[in-house]
Parts: sequence; structure tokens; C-alpha cells
Amino acid sequence: MKKKSRLREFIEVFAIACVLAFLMKVFVFFPTTVEGASMQPTLYEGDKVIVNKLAKRMDSYDHGDVIVVKTDNYYVKRIIGLPGDTIEMKNDQLYINNQLQKESYLEKNKKHAKQLMVNLTEDFGPMKIPNNKIFVMGDNRLVSRDSRNGLGFIDKDDVLGSLVSIYYPFNRVQMID
Repeated sequence: MKKKSRLREFIEVFAIACVLAFLMKVFVFFPTTVEGASMQPTLYEGDKVIVNKLAKRMDSYDHGDVIVVKTDNYYVKRIIGLPGDTIEMKNDQLYINNQLQKESYLEKNKKHAKQLMVNLTEDFGPMKIPNNKIFVMGDNRLVSRDSRNGLGFIDKDDVLGSLVSIYYPFNRVQMID
């Protein structure tokens, strides 16, 4: 039996690693960069994030998930309403199917809006989310372009995946809830 040279062994291992990395990027995860301020303080412009593409294939989204959608552009938004939900916003309070929602990720932005003496989110609804559609909003609702003001309902097919983590800058490395 011939012994493989170390160089050939290294090349084979490297080739396998490259193929696995390619397959992971195509079918499982992909990196992207956040643009804009619509998700602050959860995400900031320039944050490098990892997106899980398997969530799309498994159709396993839930209220509050942070996702990437592709419509006329790429957007990072939070899922507020799923197909069949009835959503309503009254006095900066979100109701899903008549249940008041705790949106702890908005606390900082609500304080800022209060200082400006404005509501973070204008009242709307009640509205029912159609089949195969979702309703999304940014966490920085004073500046976010989302389902309320331009994007409308999002086709589930336009969802690229859900955010898993921030991996850069290093002082912001964290898993996304």
C-alpha cells in the first residue's frame, strides 16, 4: 500500500473543506452586512451577521424573529404578523390576535420617542395577514421602511432566512433572539 504524501493529504483535506464551506453557504448559512438604522439598537449599520437559510426551507418562522427579505432591495426586519394573524397598533402597543405583546427590544426607542413627544408607531389596524404573507417592522420604527409604509405584506417566498448572530464588530458579537 502506497503512503500518501503529506502535500497530497493536505490538498485533499483543503479541497474537502472548501466544498463543505461552499455547500454550507449555498444551503445553510450566508453572511451579510446590515445597512441603515432601521433595526437599531438591535442591529447597527455595518454589523456583520449570519443568516440561517434552513429556517426558510423548514418554514419555521415565529413572531419576533429577525429576518432578511428580498423585495426591491434587501431588508433586515422583525416579523410582527404571520399568515392568519390579526394585528393592531394602539398607543404604541402591539396586539396580535387581541393579545398585548411585550416588545422589550423597543424600550430604548420608546424612551427616545417619548423625549421627542411622539409615538414610536402610529396606530393602525386591525388588519388580517393574508395567506403566504407576513408583516414586518424595523425596531427603529421612527425611521424604518417596512410593512406599514412602503413594503406592504411580504411574500413568504421573499424571505431569505433568519438572523442567527452578529459576528463583527467583535464588541457586538452575540446571538440574535
